[in-house]
Amino acid sequence: MSIYREYDIRGIYEEELHEQSVTKIGYVLAMNICGKYVAVGYDARSHSSILFEYLVAGLNAGGKIVLNMGLVPTPVNYFASYQAFDGIEASASVMITGSHNPSEYNGFKMTVDKAPFFGEDIYAMGRRIEGMSMPEKVERQVISINAKERYIDYMVENFSHLKGMKERIIYDCGNGVGGVVLPEIFERLGLHVKGIYVEPDGTFPNHHPDPSVERNLADVKVLLEKEGDIAFAYDGDADRIAVLTHKNNIKGDMMALLYAMRMDKPTIIGEVKCSQVMYDELERRGCKTVMYKTGHSNLKVKMKEIGADLAAEVSGHIFFKERYFGYDDAIYATLRMLELVHDGIDLDAELAKLPQVYSTEEIKVETTEQEKFKLIEALKALLENPPSDFPEIKKIIDIDGVRVIFEQGWGLVRASNTTPILVTRFESTDARMAKVYEAKLNALIATAKENLGIEFK
Repeated sequence: MSIYREYDIRGIYEEELHEQSVTKIGYVLAMNICGKYVAVGYDARSHSSILFEYLVAGLNAGGKIVLNMGLVPTPVNYFASYQAFDGIEASASVMITGSHNPSEYNGFKMTVDKAPFFGEDIYAMGRRIEGMSMPEKVERQVISINAKERYIDYMVENFSHLKGMKERIIYDCGNGVGGVVLPEIFERLGLHVKGIYVEPDGTFPNHHPDPSVERNLADVKVLLEKEGDIAFAYDGDADRIAVLTHKNNIKGDMMALLYAMRMDKPTIIGEVKCSQVMYDELERRGCKTVMYKTGHSNLKVKMKEIGADLAAEVSGHIFFKERYFGYDDAIYATLRMLELVHDGIDLDAELAKLPQVYSTEEIKVETTEQEKFKLIEALKALLENPPSDFPEIKKIIDIDGVRVIFEQGWGLVRASNTTPILVTRFESTDARMAKVYEAKLNALIATAKENLGIEFK
């Protein structure tokens, strides 16, 4: 059951994801789909094409016909749900990807009727599969579609005004699957680019494909310093982006501030890890902001519910509904950022105008799948009557873990929905107080651990 996660299915190839488990996943997923066609794509991992065949067998056994888009980024997979191919429209899509995980991992990101298939739907799938016998094999029914070229054409057409840009653009695909579309888009737009680790290679020989981790950006930073004006980096399936200038590594919440400059008083959703500066500055500009749970599925559902124009996660998932379809797409986000530069916006100068805050990176505290949510509940109880030396609490936001608002900043503790860890982050207008908030909340986590009799690092 551990492979069935909040936002997707994820596990180790052959140990957890093998012919029996994946065929059953396809079969049970088919039971949740009303239409006839399911669009399926896969990333560059050596076992993704193998898992594709297992999944096809299950989907076919469940009465579905598979539209095969082959090797594509996750955003192309999402994009296919909004297209018709020779009059055929998919009722659901599956992306076979391990995203930013190590090469032995793989998984499935699923949408049904253009909406994420996640949470209880995935857990219920797992419960149904457990103990289930293999479905009977049926004739293979697969139709090939060229979603990749349709996607490339869309991007080139909608960003044709970028042709002639003088800026030197550096990009790092991290040997992920972004490399199957980005070079052609850049070439057809006539942009001045230099890419590294563009060739898809699911062993990720150069660095881990996670641009939210600073050490994975070392090579693209060197090249930017020598030969570029702006740089971009992507995760393994190209739904997360890093944006780099000579002065800044621009996180997702700050990207939202920049994107909003060319939007007419948008409604923007941020996750609980976003800086307070983002929320305050957007509100000052007349935008509407909503703080919500972390997770790409959560944000997509919330966007649709309230009709938001944009959503952002600190990690680089950026979701555009304004002029787009409302899902996270790092390639589209790249072109929207270049659009700002093309329009004369100095990214570094705009960021320099913002109030200065001191914030930590995400700090991960190891625990277990069984205990992580119990710890959050224990921490909430302790915060109701904190120690006498605890900083004054102005407000507690508990939509996803606990975000404790203090006089000069905030601290966040939340349980990851995908890994056995607690994630913490702290921010203050005063560097010393950021450390104080970190120390005091960590002390409460330790107390919660002791009260529950839990040992972890």
